[in-house]
Amino acid sequence: MQIQKDKIVAFNESLLAEHKDSLSQLSKKHQNLDTIIDTIAAFNIAIPSWALGAGGTRFGRFGFGGEPENLEQKIEDVGVINALTKSANAISLHIPWDIPKDAEAIKSKADSLGIQFDAMNSNTFQDQENQEHSYKFGSLCHTDKAVRNQAVAHNIEVIDYGITLGSKSLTVWLADGSNFPGQLNFRRAFENTLASLKKIYAHLPADWKLFIEYKPYEPNFYSMVIQDWGTSHMLAKDLGEKAYTLVDLGHHLPNTNIEHIVATLMTRGMLGGFHFNDSKYGDDDLSVGVIKPYQLFLIFNELVYGMENNPAKNPIPAWMIDASHNLKDPLEDLIQSIEAIETAYAKALLIDQKALESAQMENDVVASQRILQDAFNTDVKAILAEARLRNGAAIDPIATYRNIDVRQELINERGMNNAATGL
Repeated sequence: MQIQKDKIVAFNESLLAEHKDSLSQLSKKHQNLDTIIDTIAAFNIAIPSWALGAGGTRFGRFGFGGEPENLEQKIEDVGVINALTKSANAISLHIPWDIPKDAEAIKSKADSLGIQFDAMNSNTFQDQENQEHSYKFGSLCHTDKAVRNQAVAHNIEVIDYGITLGSKSLTVWLADGSNFPGQLNFRRAFENTLASLKKIYAHLPADWKLFIEYKPYEPNFYSMVIQDWGTSHMLAKDLGEKAYTLVDLGHHLPNTNIEHIVATLMTRGMLGGFHFNDSKYGDDDLSVGVIKPYQLFLIFNELVYGMENNPAKNPIPAWMIDASHNLKDPLEDLIQSIEAIETAYAKALLIDQKALESAQMENDVVASQRILQDAFNTDVKAILAEARLRNGAAIDPIATYRNIDVRQELINERGMNNAATGL
């Protein structure tokens, strides 16, 4: 399915007068609005291939109908999201869930929709059919060298798939760890992981990056081999200049100061990627900004400051949504997440950084807080709408999606009972 631009334009017409009035009111209060609009208009975030179908829990999965059952259809769904938002021009693949059987055909499909290939993601947290060795007790950290070699070979294979598609990065997340004290020798597991990562790193093309994720618990609840940003940072530093830490918002213990982690990594030029989601209890994979919008805003404050004050030459992070949906239409949920991310970004761009620095230097705590909260409490919907309008996208993507009845069109094309690969 492809959304015809004239349908977006027609529905925009019904919203245009109210939008222009809202934008005019906001322009009276903020002099640099055009610069902020241009920044948001240029922002894009990758959509994970595994988030385009219904997710689930260990108790059950409830489909929506019209789900993509192959990689071509997943790319089409990203094309739908991008047509409505002009903020989702890339897809991130998980192997082996989405192995491109005909790379040239897949690239042609993506090119026709203006979609690029973001980071490739390996999978050593599941055993696949006909797999020789099991990852039950770990992969890159395993005590058995044969298992480690198998996991390394898989990551190298993922890189090769990425090369054929034009990707420029590999994300490694490990489920490796232990559930019981004494089960694992921590130091040996770390050294095995580092040695394995070095073999993977050696296969990276010169213009690629390696992103190392971390997670404090789950699926193992006593220890994880890469349990925090410090461990990821150590591994990345040992590997070389193409390796970076990747921050996933859900991969933290409750009340962790994620914005502080972001600032510290950027100070050292080591923040490589970002996975956006939200959580109440743990790695809940909820829609971005649905639980902690103020924390998301504070994170973007550090990202904005870090990108503008960047002596360590931290690269612009690779942005990606990483969520799982078991109640919402997956495409609507992803659009909501994009809106939440851009809302936090726009509000962070409204912060008067010079005034904030002055208040901080004078230790004026009240003024510092007010400067942040004034920006956070600003309604920026008109900024996002204008950025989309200038890009030829929908003023209100969700309303447009429903007005065009995209889900029903997908059901008409694909049927009710197909299910997406992956989660």
